[in-house]
Amino acid sequence: MKILVLHGPNLNLFGRREPHIYGTTTLAEIDARLQALARELEVELDTIQSNHEGVLVDFLHAHIDDAQGALVNPAGLTQHGVPLHDAIKAMPFPVLEVHMSNIAAREPWRSHSIISPAVRGTVQGLGPQSYLAALRGLVGVLRDGGR
Repeated sequence: MKILVLHGPNLNLFGRREPHIYGTTTLAEIDARLQALARELEVELDTIQSNHEGVLVDFLHAHIDDAQGALVNPAGLTQHGVPLHDAIKAMPFPVLEVHMSNIAAREPWRSHSIISPAVRGTVQGLGPQSYLAALRGLVGVLRDGGR
């Protein structure tokens, strides 16, 4: 089972960017934790981080026929990423939206996600654990036959 993990703009700065909100865990550490959990769950992960929406859209398109699910942290594309929203809707597999912080508890403009209507579910507010909980949840849904 192949699961995609997409990290949006500025997430390469995890650990340095606003540590009072996102903590000090780096993106490399998050990816390492995800890879360890993937091995435990016996799934394959293919990850990408980009500051460019088109790269994320292209990544989804490239894996439309060989992935069974995806985790997406749209970051700054959460509120305005129409192409990413549309690409997610075109996927034949479930996608979960992930956020380290609780976007509903932050600035009012952050609380609306244009991505949420396109995904199966959202996991947020748990710091790096958001990613791990999302991966466990997605694999569970897939193993239960829920495409």
